[in-house]
Amino acid sequence: MNSSDLVSKVKRKLWQKTIRLFRKNKLDIFIYRSFWHKKISNYIRIVKGNNDNYFSAVPNPGAGIGHQMANWIAGYWFARFFGLKFAHIPFSSTKWEDFLGFGENEITVKQLVKKQGYKKVLLPLFDETSAKEIEVIEKIITSYKGRKVVFIAEQDQFYRAQHGVIDDLQRKFYSSSSRQNDNLIYSKNEFNVAIHVRRGDIVIGQENQNPNLLMRFQDNAYFEKVLMKVLNNIETEKPVKIYLFSQGEKKDFSEFQKFRNLKFCLDMTAVDSFLHMVYADLLITSKSSFSYKPALLNKGIKVCPRNFWHGYPKGKDWILADDDGTITNLPILC
Repeated sequence: MNSSDLVSKVKRKLWQKTIRLFRKNKLDIFIYRSFWHKKISNYIRIVKGNNDNYFSAVPNPGAGIGHQMANWIAGYWFARFFGLKFAHIPFSSTKWEDFLGFGENEITVKQLVKKQGYKKVLLPLFDETSAKEIEVIEKIITSYKGRKVVFIAEQDQFYRAQHGVIDDLQRKFYSSSSRQNDNLIYSKNEFNVAIHVRRGDIVIGQENQNPNLLMRFQDNAYFEKVLMKVLNNIETEKPVKIYLFSQGEKKDFSEFQKFRNLKFCLDMTAVDSFLHMVYADLLITSKSSFSYKPALLNKGIKVCPRNFWHGYPKGKDWILADDDGTITNLPILC
């Protein structure tokens, strides 16, 4: 990491700490220039005309790809929500940027600023469930009407549902030029079941008693119970093959040794694991953005933890399991 990157990282962390501190006391909105622009506009004439401005969100460069995708999706959703155009900000990893293909055929913030003279305006963090806070954001956006502006969401602006743009996400992913490079170990002659067991940082979180990571932990018994229920309800003429994606060693997953046709994928790269979760005929996710995001792209059956911080679409292909692995009214899966 060079000196300029280090300075940027320090500034970013200091700003985020400031936001958290001020928001705790409900004073954060006063430190945004965009808020005061809205206040000033109350006393001046707002330029009439169509709002041709843009909205974007920064994929958090210090977070994993699931978290970064949540940021990107929030930007895409709120652009639509506020009646603005969407501007793309690339993911921090070129590999993930190319793999996902979300930026294809999208104008970037950099292009708007460098080539078209747009100005970046940072918006205050807001609660998407608060009508009052939404109204403030709408007034800020309106105050810039007639000017060339690309609004940037505050880092980690939350958008719970995530699936509100699922059709666009799937269209982008499956039409991406990078799909030509996909290489799967699945067989088309088998019914491929993928199960993601989140470990790695979760294990470290247990050791350090990190509350943020502890709430994400699910023991092997949960996944074993869900997998058994799922296998008992699959009806297919194809042989069923199970792929377990995680980190660690086989001995860490001794409960799964009894399942026939199971392959441990413990050394597969993150990109390849993500890809296989997307293309599974049936995907069992964990309390992790890393498997929730492939589930949004997956066109098969998804079995997911009911207690999760993002929402799920309503449909027969989305099945929810309780924290103890119980699945109520599990249908025939085929």
